[in-house]
Amino acid sequence: MSTRTAIYARVSTRERGQDTQNQLHQLREFAARQGWVVVHEFVDHESGSTEDREQFQAMFQAASRREFDVLLFWSLDRFSREGVFETLTHLNRLTGFGVHYRSFTEQWFDSCGIFRDALISIMATLAKQERVRISKRTKAGLERARREGRTLGRPRVEVNAAEIRELRARGLSWSAVSAQTGVGRAKCQRAVAV
Repeated sequence: MSTRTAIYARVSTRERGQDTQNQLHQLREFAARQGWVVVHEFVDHESGSTEDREQFQAMFQAASRREFDVLLFWSLDRFSREGVFETLTHLNRLTGFGVHYRSFTEQWFDSCGIFRDALISIMATLAKQERVRISKRTKAGLERARREGRTLGRPRVEVNAAEIRELRARGLSWSAVSAQTGVGRAKCQRAVAV
């Protein structure tokens, strides 16, 4: 039985003068040389910096239904430019569906090959380092805001328990009390429970 293959190709709308035809041509030829049958082609013409791409999502839907065995893409940055952690998450989703993946230009990037476990280990390590860097930048930004005297978090909401009790005594529902006072329903309930 032939391996069923899906092709994913992408160019950014910012990359003027480029289209996906070169990618598609070479990916189709590569699949044919492997003896793989192309059953789907997913093509996006937008930035890879978000997962909110129509054909990218359609590809995952087809993968979840096991409509193909291998996803073939030109290079990892054509697949996703969201960052290491997000990209690893996408690849793990494919693996979870029982779908392999292969980069055409990065021959070592092949979940069917012998370097699969090493590849995932390296990407997981890079993703962890990326999360640590993001966390450090966030903490540094919060510390700077504190030093500059900026108030962080949501603004405090003043709760008038006496007003809430009076509104409830008049027969208003918790939702109506919340709407009238501008205080969340649960917070209203907690204020009078004390």
